[in-house]
Amino acid sequence: MSRQNVDEYLQQGIHGAKETKPDERRRFLGTIRERIVVVLTKAEVRRKQIEAEFKQLLQENKEAHIYLNGNMNYASYSKYISLAEEMGVAYKIVTNKEYDTKYGLVLAYDYAIDKEDINLSKKPQPIVIEKQKTAEKGFVTFVKTLFGKK
Repeated sequence: MSRQNVDEYLQQGIHGAKETKPDERRRFLGTIRERIVVVLTKAEVRRKQIEAEFKQLLQENKEAHIYLNGNMNYASYSKYISLAEEMGVAYKIVTNKEYDTKYGLVLAYDYAIDKEDINLSKKPQPIVIEKQKTAEKGFVTFVKTLFGKK
């Protein structure tokens, strides 16, 4: 064995095996960006209902794996475990005590797919006009009453 190989072997024994893109792996619950189908933030995982768009992506990507953030409360992501078991999708709970990521769930393959947009689509919230009209109507009625107009 050459001197360099012995040094590498000792370093791996002391610090563990070399890992590609360790920052990405910490951020994306053990996987890297190029393998990801979709990510959900912790807030999205905590919602009461699973998004229909996520269910559709899971249906289309049954060979992918779900990585769940083990630093979250189990009750937050248990519905995703039930869904994964129901659809036959593999899942893994990842806990990293040293790094707290903003992601609560990652759906990813074992190989690169290079999907450009990995977030769920943000649908604009509908504007409620009825409440505004009611408030305006009430104000107009108040002003008319105040000045004696009908």
